[in-house]
Amino acid sequence: MLNDLISIPALDRSEQSKFQAIVDGKAKPPQALGRIEELAVQLALIQKTTTPQITQPELLVFAGDHGLTRSGVAAFPAAVTVSMVDSLLAGKASANAFAGVVGVKVRVVDAGVAADLSDRQDMIHAKIAMGTADASVAPAMTREQAVEALLAGGRITADAIRKGADLICLGEMGIGNSSPAALIISRLAPAPLETCIGPGAGHSPEGLDRKKAVLAKAAARSDATDPLEVLSQFGGYEIAMIAGAVLACAKAGVAVIIDGVICSAAALIALRLVPQAQDYCVFAHASVEPGHRVIMQALDARPLLDLDLRLGEGTGALLAVPLIKAGCAIISEVASLQDVLDAAQ
Repeated sequence: MLNDLISIPALDRSEQSKFQAIVDGKAKPPQALGRIEELAVQLALIQKTTTPQITQPELLVFAGDHGLTRSGVAAFPAAVTVSMVDSLLAGKASANAFAGVVGVKVRVVDAGVAADLSDRQDMIHAKIAMGTADASVAPAMTREQAVEALLAGGRITADAIRKGADLICLGEMGIGNSSPAALIISRLAPAPLETCIGPGAGHSPEGLDRKKAVLAKAAARSDATDPLEVLSQFGGYEIAMIAGAVLACAKAGVAVIIDGVICSAAALIALRLVPQAQDYCVFAHASVEPGHRVIMQALDARPLLDLDLRLGEGTGALLAVPLIKAGCAIISEVASLQDVLDAAQ
């Protein structure tokens, strides 16, 4: 099953020069629209057409809890995860507000919230376990659970695509999940752990020192560097499912917008498993969490936006949706320079 998810061919670039020539020939100075022109070519390559379009974008928010919070790595208790999930389901979270502005459907996935959410309506129920173990003293999950979560994220995403989603935005919700993200980034970038740790949802200096000490303890417990082993030692169920979602998008030939540091850490797992999946990824924004810069450097990637965001939920990914649509419009709708010149004669 995992082999099927990771069997992703490289993006066919045989028509890249053709698509680039079309964009270059539009009624504008060369490269005048900068990164939007790059998006136009990327979307044309992904959709294999000179008229790419986005008509049914969807945000998948994966939620999970982390045993590391019991060691004091988070500024808020784990119970806040449930409260925020309920806010998302009620349409009252920041992600819902942004989604309404940009016209994106929001779906919330229980990947591993440490509470019984079986009575929540309009939720995708895919719980692997009631949160992970405390990674500072034991593996966060078994290798089997890590694979199960990867596959679940892939299935959920593939199902959304089968139902018509032509652009997937990824978001997360999980108190304390900047801690497993930092451990993952450190091992898979790779980079010194201290360069990957930030304040998360808002630590005091004392809280940040405690977080650093707990993560150093966790890192010393395992020398894992294999992507799946790193995931099982340090990761979260929502992180694993996001990694599976990235791979499912690449396999289906659908563009995927990666949110901030947590989603980017999940993408790092996916891209260490299948490097060619990066051709389908758009990194939405530059998170203020220091680990995000480490990921971008490791992947030689550039986020589209820099707005000092650090919320998560997919908020940054949502703000990037109009830019993706603009890229499609450039190649699909703008007149060519030759047409303009001919009309002027």
